[in-house]
Amino acid sequence: MGPGRSLGIAAALIAITATGLLAQPRPDATQQTARTAIEASAAAKAAEARAAELDRAAASERDGEARARAEQAAAAQRIKAAEAEQAAAEARLALLDRLLARQRVAFAERQRPALELVAALQAMARRPAVLALAQPGSAQDLVHVRATLASLLPAIEARSAGVRADLARSRALRTATAGAVADLKKRREELEARRLAALQLESEHHLAAVALGRDALVASDRALALGEKARELAADADRGQSAAYVRSDLLPLAGPLPRPGTAAAPPAGPAPYRLPLQGRLVTGFGELSPAGVRARGLTFEATPGTPVIAPAPGTIAYAAPFAGYGQVVIVDHGKGWTSLLAGLATLTVRPGATVAQGAPLGTGSGRVTVELRRRGQPLDLTQLLD
Repeated sequence: MGPGRSLGIAAALIAITATGLLAQPRPDATQQTARTAIEASAAAKAAEARAAELDRAAASERDGEARARAEQAAAAQRIKAAEAEQAAAEARLALLDRLLARQRVAFAERQRPALELVAALQAMARRPAVLALAQPGSAQDLVHVRATLASLLPAIEARSAGVRADLARSRALRTATAGAVADLKKRREELEARRLAALQLESEHHLAAVALGRDALVASDRALALGEKARELAADADRGQSAAYVRSDLLPLAGPLPRPGTAAAPPAGPAPYRLPLQGRLVTGFGELSPAGVRARGLTFEATPGTPVIAPAPGTIAYAAPFAGYGQVVIVDHGKGWTSLLAGLATLTVRPGATVAQGAPLGTGSGRVTVELRRRGQPLDLTQLLD
């Protein structure tokens, strides 16, 4: 064996001894993949926590549509968590693939010096021993190489076994990771189905709520119509009762005066009720105001300063200003009959005074309202006018 071959074998042995078990991976791509896996795992945990919070909100929500909406949001968060977990698992899978590739390269690099050494030894083994003895120095080199090989073979075998074990563990871990990725994909599909079911349930609850709201609106309109009809019936009953009171009070009175040109009749007294002032009627009894309030008397428009008189004899029960109504006079006619006059500018009477029909009460301010009441109920005073 020549000096060149001896030096080659020694270099191969030194390479086997000096090289580590696996080559260290490059930090840039590996660290980036690991960082991606960590971030995806953190995102999965955050999404899962949000999903649990939404589940609690859905459980405490009594309204069906809101509960379905909360369940849908929880399902969406779980889908997000599953996607993050899947991304983390795929990142780990890519990291394992890169690790396996580096292990294979390192194993190949480890095997190359050993293969060269084995090839050299095989070449030496094929040489006859006589030639080794005939060539100067060859026997010494052969003994040295065999002694070195004998000491290195156990280390080479141990390292090769370790590399094979690492490769086996990496393959098993990759298989498990691939199975986890498949499970995550299946779970994501199931969560998507749950989200769609919750979305459909929310739509059904929304349509039911819309239908109930429409029915409630119809029922409310019907209730309003029935209430208005009931108020009209009550007003008709009040008017009928008031008319009965008016007839009972008018029966003892004398009959009306005869018309001109008819036969003479016994003279009759004045009308039981007369208008308190001369003016233009602007609001009749029972008319609706723009605010939806029915008028309880008659409102006249007249020139400011027009005299206002007592519509019937009685006692002044109230004579003073009232907020928003100007000067107000209430005349008590007895037997539960009262007259209220509002909108006066000045007063010429005081509470407690007795007035006759036509007696001055004050002057108007432009608009004067007169109300006739029987036991607190407003009546249409036009029935008593002559």
